[in-house]
Amino acid sequence: MGTPPEAAERVGSLRAQIDRYNYHYYVLDDPLIPDGEFDRLLRELQILERKYPELVTPASPTQRVGARPLEAFEEVEHKVPMLSLDNALNDRELEDFDRRVRERLEVAAPIIYAAEPKLDGLAINLRYESGMLVQAATRGDGEHGEDVTQNVRTIPSVPLQLLDGDWPEVLEVRGEIFMPTAGFEKFNRSALEKGEKTFANPRNAAAGSLRQLDPRITAQRPLAMFCYGFGDLSVADLAVTYSAAIGLLPRWGLPVSPELRRVEGVTGCQHYYRELEKRRFQLGYEIDGIVFKVDDLGQQRSLGFVTRHPRWAIARKFPPQEEMTRLLAIEVQVGRTGAVTPVARLEPVNVAGVTVTNATLHNADEVRRKDIRVGDTVVIRRAGDVIPQVVRVLPERRPPDLIEFRMPSHCPECGSDLIRDGDGVVLRCSGGLYCPAQRKEAIKHFASRRALDIEGLGDRLVDQLVEKGVIETPADLFTKLNPAILSGLERMGEKSARNLCAALEKSKETTLARFLYALGIREVGETTAHALAQHFGNLAGLMKADTESLLAVPDVGPVVAEHIHAFFHQMHNREVITALQSAGIRWNDTQAARAEQQPLAGKTLVLTGTLSRPRAEIKEQLQALGAKVSGSVSGKTDYLVAGEDAGSKLDKAGKLGVAVLDEKGLEKLLQSVGHA
Repeated sequence: MGTPPEAAERVGSLRAQIDRYNYHYYVLDDPLIPDGEFDRLLRELQILERKYPELVTPASPTQRVGARPLEAFEEVEHKVPMLSLDNALNDRELEDFDRRVRERLEVAAPIIYAAEPKLDGLAINLRYESGMLVQAATRGDGEHGEDVTQNVRTIPSVPLQLLDGDWPEVLEVRGEIFMPTAGFEKFNRSALEKGEKTFANPRNAAAGSLRQLDPRITAQRPLAMFCYGFGDLSVADLAVTYSAAIGLLPRWGLPVSPELRRVEGVTGCQHYYRELEKRRFQLGYEIDGIVFKVDDLGQQRSLGFVTRHPRWAIARKFPPQEEMTRLLAIEVQVGRTGAVTPVARLEPVNVAGVTVTNATLHNADEVRRKDIRVGDTVVIRRAGDVIPQVVRVLPERRPPDLIEFRMPSHCPECGSDLIRDGDGVVLRCSGGLYCPAQRKEAIKHFASRRALDIEGLGDRLVDQLVEKGVIETPADLFTKLNPAILSGLERMGEKSARNLCAALEKSKETTLARFLYALGIREVGETTAHALAQHFGNLAGLMKADTESLLAVPDVGPVVAEHIHAFFHQMHNREVITALQSAGIRWNDTQAARAEQQPLAGKTLVLTGTLSRPRAEIKEQLQALGAKVSGSVSGKTDYLVAGEDAGSKLDKAGKLGVAVLDEKGLEKLLQSVGHA
């Protein structure tokens, strides 16, 4: 009976797809589909070829390791081929592997395996001659790789000269170049802030970094390496077992995985798999499974190889962290600080064991750069507790006439203008006190100690008041709250209710600087609030100021000026301010005299150590006199006020020749300007 035509057709289609995906993955460092989808396609081809062996050809992806390398680097021929590993996708396939090993070795006792993480990076072969690194080559197609020696020399964890002296004359070690999770996240954050291309995952980051033609670029990337095998050696064996041989490498300065274990039988393998699966996201680097190797090197030689992989090793894969799904919608969410973020609504898909229906799109620029459109087939990535994200679109699966996504110009919650941060990447709602999405945080900030200082109005109480609809703006604190309403809330008795009402009444007497800080204007901290109060002297003048006038205030730059101007020109913000003043919030404008008229104008002081009065109180007193209170000592500091246990700031002041005052000295300074 001949081969069914549909089987031959499917085999041809699978080979074409896999060859294309291989080329993009290994040669271009531009994977088109998730690893899990690739594994499924390869497995389908393997099953068909086993069923119809007459369809197997030497050019089939099942008969070779990978694609040929780019010609931008010199080609290297591996003296010992770098083969890939067969995969076990479930416990049954791992048990089948163990059974085959024992049958071929003709042993009934449990096999001792070496178990170590399957690192998700780029395979590398390091060649040492007389203890010196002479060559580093990528795996390439297993027979030939690329010479990336100059790039590898930039990786701190790779020794240029081996330590100790009992290494063989020729030593080739194999391992994985990878990018630790923290370095990957930092790199991508920086790229996002600069509007540059981000990497989809740490594996791509490592591969892209290692294959830079300019080693100076590679040197800037946080790459690392673990060794896990051997190539060409000038001796027969380094030890009797793999684990003993690999254990020699740290002594010579070569890093190996600290997770390497010897386990007994398939039960030991499964136990190790479960244990490391639980910890995989705490390792600090990404792994996509566990590699199990027969530990006895003599048994390894007896088992030998098949065309594509060794019979003595297998990779037990974890559930893939990337999967494909369809993008159903893009919604815009407003965070508690006003940041506006596009969010993907997805056709449910299981990623790393969790059903994912939503994913972050970061910001509008990232959506535009990746050209993500509603209706696209997208790749979703989830790593541990990290929020799922859309890492790329599959353009070949895009239906025609999909519309390009555009961010709104007004807040979807309150209708306020959306303005860009100083970096030009993040959009924020300018609604502030008025915006429902920012309401809780705005009120908590308004009541905080350095703002209106409303004692007894804690975060949980604010949450209750907002969630029950009792208050919507800070002005409602003074117009809608009374002992009867407050005593009906959770954990709020009559006495606490009366005390809070008294605190609200007390907080009405404040300063212009505190009031400005309490409004929560973007980028306006205490120092800027004091500078604004001193410069304008009253609220009316500040609210009328244009950006040019605002730029005349010390420490106010173009970005901050734009935030202030935008805030005061939103009608609902002005309405909240009017309501607060109508509710009795007041201050003495004479406290906000122009800075140049103040007795400590132009003086910079730093407070350190333990003082008899709260630092915030001393800071406010000094700022009211025109002084600038800084957090660090520099050559521009006029006085360091040092209490007990002053520490490093006192040492630095001594080196810079800055005048140091104890509390008595501070009181004398204040007396000299008539404000002790």
